[in-house]
Amino acid sequence: MEHVLDALLSGGHSAVLRGFSAIDRYFGQDDLPFVSVETTAGLSDLARIFEDLCFPGAALADGAVFRNGRTYLFRCIDPDEPAENAGGSAFALLAFGQDAKTEHFQDPSGVYRLLRKNGVRHLFRAAGKNRKGYHRGCMEAALILARYCHEEEIRPGIIEEIISPVRNSALTEGPPGTAEQRFLLSGLLVSPSPNLGLELLKKTGFLAEFWPELARLDNVDHSKEFHPEGNVWKHTLETFRYRKPSAGRGYDLRLSLGLLLHDAGKPLSEPSGNRRFDGHAELGAREARRFLERLGFAEELIEDVRYLVKNHMLPAALPRLPFAKTGGIMSSPLFPSLMELYRCDESSSFKGLEGYYESSAAYQSYLRHRRNPYRSADGKKIHSLTQ
Repeated sequence: MEHVLDALLSGGHSAVLRGFSAIDRYFGQDDLPFVSVETTAGLSDLARIFEDLCFPGAALADGAVFRNGRTYLFRCIDPDEPAENAGGSAFALLAFGQDAKTEHFQDPSGVYRLLRKNGVRHLFRAAGKNRKGYHRGCMEAALILARYCHEEEIRPGIIEEIISPVRNSALTEGPPGTAEQRFLLSGLLVSPSPNLGLELLKKTGFLAEFWPELARLDNVDHSKEFHPEGNVWKHTLETFRYRKPSAGRGYDLRLSLGLLLHDAGKPLSEPSGNRRFDGHAELGAREARRFLERLGFAEELIEDVRYLVKNHMLPAALPRLPFAKTGGIMSSPLFPSLMELYRCDESSSFKGLEGYYESSAAYQSYLRHRRNPYRSADGKKIHSLTQ
């Protein structure tokens, strides 16, 4: 991040991290896939500093650049104008900032004491000056929940309290754009508690309006024998509890998208014999592609998620299937992620992890044979022609 900020500072302009980007620095969390920067540089200045500057739309930012897997969103401000409430957020919390030059935190809305207390009761206590509208207020609330709140804090009625500052907003607004939705979903899924933010979006009607592929999961019941945790939606949210953070304290977006969409085909599938959701993995892979393409995700990431969704049923059968059917899938560099998806899926269904450990042993056996020059990948001896 610092090289982008240094480029602004070396040009004589200010650079202030604002909102989530500053709060993450305060809490010591890994950065989001997008970084919000306020600067006194104008658009012409930004264009001179960054040759690849793009313009994502006024609702999102004045300009943007992509560096090292993150998008930097620049908001050009008047140097004589005092710090406002994060561009008019419904939540005063998002006015919080950090000066990139001094590394001092800025608190124009007096929320520092709320940050110190943390917790959902405090983070939403102070209302801001909403100039964004209802949909975007819900998006901000969802991301605050996902990043900084905990499951045990959620009580009946809390969602209504959280969105009350934007519920009766008289502002007219257009629908959030593709990039806004993509950044929101990415931000939720790399956060510690995406289930909290996604549930808020469901209860406020955001999912039904913009992400119907996810909303319909709540209409599909599961067998209580195998999924006592609830229907497909509740099962999907439950899987996020079992992810493991990366070394940078964040969560893998690819795996998280796989978890989110692994059962996306169930609402589209039909029963066949003793298979209630026949072909749901293949249907889900197609649904995942359409959904991610609509939100503008990169093709490489879409293909990776499609692999995870299409093959998410295979690990359970790995010890019993012939190598001819599993070898090609196990050879993929994505197979360890597929096994992680399987572990989260099994853990969330209360089945226990015996099947996961058995499949892991089969995969370890495959890796061991593949490294052995005297055996084929399926464990058969290789006879030397020189003997």
